[in-house]
Amino acid sequence: MSHSLNARAAAIVDAALGRAEALGIALHHGAAGTRIVDAGVRAGGGTEAGIMLARAALADLATVRLAPAGVALPPGAHDPRDDPWGGRCPWPVVAVESTAPVAACLAAQYAGWKVSSGRYFAMASGPLRAAIGREGVFDDIGHRERPDLAVGLLEASKLPPEEVCADLATLAGVAPDRLTLLVARTASPAGTLQVVARSLETALHKLHDLHFDLGRIRAGSGRAPLPPVPDPADDLEAIGRTNDAILYGGQVVLEVAGDDDELAGLARRMVSAASPAHGRPFRVLFEEAGGDFYALDAALFAPAAVELVNPDTGVRHRGGAVLPEIVRASFGTPD
Repeated sequence: MSHSLNARAAAIVDAALGRAEALGIALHHGAAGTRIVDAGVRAGGGTEAGIMLARAALADLATVRLAPAGVALPPGAHDPRDDPWGGRCPWPVVAVESTAPVAACLAAQYAGWKVSSGRYFAMASGPLRAAIGREGVFDDIGHRERPDLAVGLLEASKLPPEEVCADLATLAGVAPDRLTLLVARTASPAGTLQVVARSLETALHKLHDLHFDLGRIRAGSGRAPLPPVPDPADDLEAIGRTNDAILYGGQVVLEVAGDDDELAGLARRMVSAASPAHGRPFRVLFEEAGGDFYALDAALFAPAAVELVNPDTGVRHRGGAVLPEIVRASFGTPD
């Protein structure tokens, strides 16, 4: 891997800022020089801005594509005969592919850092986490780094105050003017897309929770339908829709070496249906948990369906299933 995760993400951001007006994003600077890129708080950033956010979150170690509604889904290892949408999903589909999924998804994209300061709250993701390096997952996967700049994403309805910028810079070990924070609320086009681009990440995180040897994963791809943004903007509704997109509409394919009997059992355990909470809309579950992600059953956070492909034997092992009826009820009638 050339360059650090944070440097790779910074290159994505720099290129995007050269097209800020076209992307609908806006650059602000904190008092100490932190770059704050508004992609969906006050700015109106669209789906192209969302793809930029997802690519930065993944440290540019994955491709992120958007297939329009009603057209054939992106090519990949998925068997179209098993596609519940018949190859014609009524919503756009966010597709992610990576040949370095552990670094891209777990060292960078996973929203594993909770930011809370006064009345400000955000879920932080991106390679900033590798610079902070305090999460236990890094003990298992490596990829901690001490870069001279850091890039993070904040899922929040407000731009971060100065104390948050200062705290994150200190934790990452960089000067405040070497920190870049990309910000979008969930109920925005860019914010919704970057969350739905996490289908592959949820599968990797589930495997880590199951204590699987992640070094056996060679490549991965994922896809999930992109829900409409609630109008008027409603972050709680958007959180429900984006999670339903993955829990009930997400499909992931992983190329994994190992024993076929083990992989067959693993495929059944690493899907959202392995949770007793499965089958109910996420917004209902989230409200019952008092709006606390950490109070929900961790087993629920997984794609609806997975396919594990053994590259040594060619055998495919499938688990779970997409539930179109829950996705439709969550998203509403397509435009």
